[in-house]
Amino acid sequence: MDARIRAHAETIADHSAAISAGDAVVIVAPPAAADLTRALYEACADRGATPVSMSSDPRTTRAFLRGWDGAFETPEHLHALYREMDVFIAVRGDANATELADVPPEVTAAYRRAMRPVLETRLSKRWTLTQYPTPGAAQLAEMSTEAYENFVWDAVSLDWDAQHERQAQIVELLDGAAEVQLRSGETTDLTLDISGNVARNDTGQHNLPGGEVFTAPLVDGVDGEVHFDLPLYRQGREITGVTLRFTDGEITAFSAEKNEEVLEGIIETDPGARRLGELGIGMNRAIDRFTYNMLFDEKMGDTVHLAVGSAYPDTVGEGNALNESAEHVDMIVDMSTDSSITVDGEVIQRDGRFFFESGFEA
Repeated sequence: MDARIRAHAETIADHSAAISAGDAVVIVAPPAAADLTRALYEACADRGATPVSMSSDPRTTRAFLRGWDGAFETPEHLHALYREMDVFIAVRGDANATELADVPPEVTAAYRRAMRPVLETRLSKRWTLTQYPTPGAAQLAEMSTEAYENFVWDAVSLDWDAQHERQAQIVELLDGAAEVQLRSGETTDLTLDISGNVARNDTGQHNLPGGEVFTAPLVDGVDGEVHFDLPLYRQGREITGVTLRFTDGEITAFSAEKNEEVLEGIIETDPGARRLGELGIGMNRAIDRFTYNMLFDEKMGDTVHLAVGSAYPDTVGEGNALNESAEHVDMIVDMSTDSSITVDGEVIQRDGRFFFESGFEA
């Protein structure tokens, strides 16, 4: 086994999930990530925790979604497992990113609605999402398998203490702030009210790799238009050129250059999917290329991402409403040129450079 796989597992166990004696751990991983699953079992044994693993294979999910006829039901047997666990670890590493491409969007939306109680329980526990470097993911990133392995394992082994200090400068500005304005070229001019909400410093706990600062806008506190320059894969299909218009927090118009019907299916999942649940600012300079993998792409240092759908409860301040949805779909704005992030009237990033970085011009 590559020594970096065991190092990856140790980082998850200690830094991300804080696994300790007596913990009930659930690991969901694809067959291609068997080595990481085995290393996680070793890490659990070393710490006195008890692991259970389940396979995540998009081919089996596809078979179920395409074969099912009728209304989906919440799988209470799975829900029971999640209620009893202490730690949840999800590993991505699909062999085929487009495996679910022929599942109708409305079927996926219905399935996600049925799974929502399970998701909410899962998010109430200690949880971590990470990536195993598979040839399929490397192909999507247009990299050799070896280069992609280096890319992934370099990204997950960052000096997270130093990264925390770097990101704390943005957290300090957002905490207590009232308004964030995003501008990029002539296509994005969006205002978000974040009054009373909480900014979080992501350094590899819930997402590994980490490298972002994120918060939530008020449910009715988003106005303007945003164009997402970078594509995303959802439900096995590439969505490109997304534009959303918001009025009083709700999407009032939307379009996409490719696979607009998938975007529409996401937005129509439930009322919460028509609103934003997250504003995230990428700050990981070690991730310097687009890879068609949101876990990495949203952390790039000259990007902002917004998620339609559910907000993370720990970003919503006391007395503020929590946006709830079966969806949480991140989309990315390129902030590298002709762009700015303004907090309460103060520019904190211009053309991809933060106020504390060389080359910043207010």
